[in-house]
Amino acid sequence: MATSVERGILWNAGFLVVHPEHGGFTDLFSLLFFKQICRLRFVECSDGTTLEFPDRWVLFVSIVAQKIFLLFKRPMAWTGSMLGFALNLLPENGGLLGFLRNLLRGQIITPNEKSPRFQTVVSLLDGRTDLGDYTGSGNSMAHASLSAMASKLVYENSAVIRDVINNQWQQMEFVEFLNCWNEPRQSASTQAVIFRDKLPDSRLIVVAFRGTQLFDAGDWCTDVDLSWYEMPPMGRVHGGFLKALGVDPCCDSVRPTVPIDHITHPLAYYAIRDRLRALLKDHENARFILTGHSMGGALAVLFPAVLVLDKQEDLLERLAGVYTFGQPRVGDRRFGDHMERVIFNKNGSAPEYYRFVYCNDMVPRLPRLHFKHFGTCVYYNSLYQPQITRKELDENYFSLRNVIPLYLNAAWELVRGVFIGPVIGKEYREGWIQLIYRAFGLVVPVLPPHGLRDYVNSTKLGPIDLRNSKLT
Repeated sequence: MATSVERGILWNAGFLVVHPEHGGFTDLFSLLFFKQICRLRFVECSDGTTLEFPDRWVLFVSIVAQKIFLLFKRPMAWTGSMLGFALNLLPENGGLLGFLRNLLRGQIITPNEKSPRFQTVVSLLDGRTDLGDYTGSGNSMAHASLSAMASKLVYENSAVIRDVINNQWQQMEFVEFLNCWNEPRQSASTQAVIFRDKLPDSRLIVVAFRGTQLFDAGDWCTDVDLSWYEMPPMGRVHGGFLKALGVDPCCDSVRPTVPIDHITHPLAYYAIRDRLRALLKDHENARFILTGHSMGGALAVLFPAVLVLDKQEDLLERLAGVYTFGQPRVGDRRFGDHMERVIFNKNGSAPEYYRFVYCNDMVPRLPRLHFKHFGTCVYYNSLYQPQITRKELDENYFSLRNVIPLYLNAAWELVRGVFIGPVIGKEYREGWIQLIYRAFGLVVPVLPPHGLRDYVNSTKLGPIDLRNSKLT
């Protein structure tokens, strides 16, 4: 196991790195009964780190969850692959009749995951791609709606993304799709898309990070991971999300997780930083926004934090806003205060940060140990009614008393899914795949609320002026 010296952590700040693949039952048992956690095989931390029982219990649950995800890593990936293949098989062959005809002829067309016609589970749950009446006016709700669609689109393959942006989003121009290296995952699993509008009065650049893949165990491990680094003066920052950007903490600055010239894929932060600088030079009035769903939202928030540490003031001045959907927590209270002070509440034309949270979505409440919410939270209930708040999300969410409301709401959302199309409009009609997904919420009620359909609906059906809304 790497030491703190090997990791470059040579200052007096704290750190806690969890290695769920190490350790066994004895270490888990010890975690519940002993405050000194540094001697446990699955924990690497600064000397003298101790945790009280409530925090040790949260860490215990996190490690057990990660071990379960790692145990089912291959079955989850296989299930996702087979499900995508099966759900694309009929559309690829022209429907059921076309499939039977091709079957009799021995000419079955097999789905190609790199095809511009291939649909991921995300698009099968919600196939909408229309931007509506986006005009690039700079209205915060217009940017939020654009961000929601971009956060959904980035889950598709590069061919689909390019086709939608260039051919369906007439106002937009595709720039680049990035497969970036994630050192802890040892794969190019950090993905982002960059595009810009073609409107002469706007010149907006959008960077959308891909979020948690439904059948990717590694992504879910990152979401529930409790690893953190204390980075003066920022406070504690989530280690897994930080390294997904391709940066390693080093005192009050950052460095690449691996030598850039030793890998075949770019590192997300450095590739996007350099691409943005080149694009912003083309138009002196151009600005950019960052967005993402789930883990992608976490990366969108951390990107400007790394810009601060990297002393990229020229880029920060061109940041127009950050819009995240179902974003997990990325730092502690000190980190939030620092971000608001140096970026989002600074004097002059400060960028906006809106964190959209839908109803019973569990992911924005994670991780639980040391991490806190900050910024302006736009909370939508199951009727898509918005509430603007800077308060911590409901702390009773994980209590046993909240279980019955969770299941009742899952049942209501299933009923709403059946009738929302006829009542509101065909744009909101839910297909049978989405309804099955909602029915699954009757078993695991916290999973369907994390889907992007409800976030897209929220930005469309909650037409409030975010900028002028009063905080509650």
